[in-house]
Amino acid sequence: MITNRFEHPLNEKTRIYLRVESLLRQLQHSSSFSDNYQHQIFFKSLFDLLEIFEQIQLKSELAKDLEKQRQTYRAWLNIDDVDQEMLGSILGDLDSVHRELMGAERFGQSFKEDRFLSAIRQRFGLPGGACCFDLPTLHHWLHLPIDKRMHDAEMWLTSLKPLMNALHLWLKLTRETGRFKPQIARSGLLQSEAEEANIIRLNIPMHYGVYPMVSGHKSRFTVKFIAFESGQAYPNDVEFELAICS
Repeated sequence: MITNRFEHPLNEKTRIYLRVESLLRQLQHSSSFSDNYQHQIFFKSLFDLLEIFEQIQLKSELAKDLEKQRQTYRAWLNIDDVDQEMLGSILGDLDSVHRELMGAERFGQSFKEDRFLSAIRQRFGLPGGACCFDLPTLHHWLHLPIDKRMHDAEMWLTSLKPLMNALHLWLKLTRETGRFKPQIARSGLLQSEAEEANIIRLNIPMHYGVYPMVSGHKSRFTVKFIAFESGQAYPNDVEFELAICS
């Protein structure tokens, strides 16, 4: 059976984390510049990240959340039936990424100080603003040898490595707290409670032809299924899997 996985954050901070994760994936995927338009994805993702960095103290917020996870796992030390070797490995990873994060510069600081990025950022956000007559600086850079361009991309990505590592670990451990369980949305609607949850994850069989509209917060949420073809509420039952991640 073919399924489609959806994720929905239940608080604003996790919403930002998932957006940053998506942007980091786009950056990494497009950094090879393997075709003539991947630079558009690369720089758009980079400047979107910079916008987020200017709106929220992402480094300090992520450091606090990692510390909360570290305290949770430390509480399981020397408890019977807990795999102490695995627990030690997780705590080691948390210590490592937390230390790396705290030693990093403020996210985006090097981007704002980069003369080339500063020169192209404002016009790059305009519709069609990356044309050569709008951004001759970018047009020149695009005709530099590929080794030079990839070197620059690697330099920019390197400054984001502490963020990548910390966010990847926090989201990985958060997702692993939830186990998928079968659910039935009666007449396309499910309401449920979620104690201090961060993310809900849904595996939905494609044959229903529906997608979920989720509303709620960390203690309660509602899933309403919408028929893709009509855009209307789905009137029948939907059997799917749900994981609540805290």
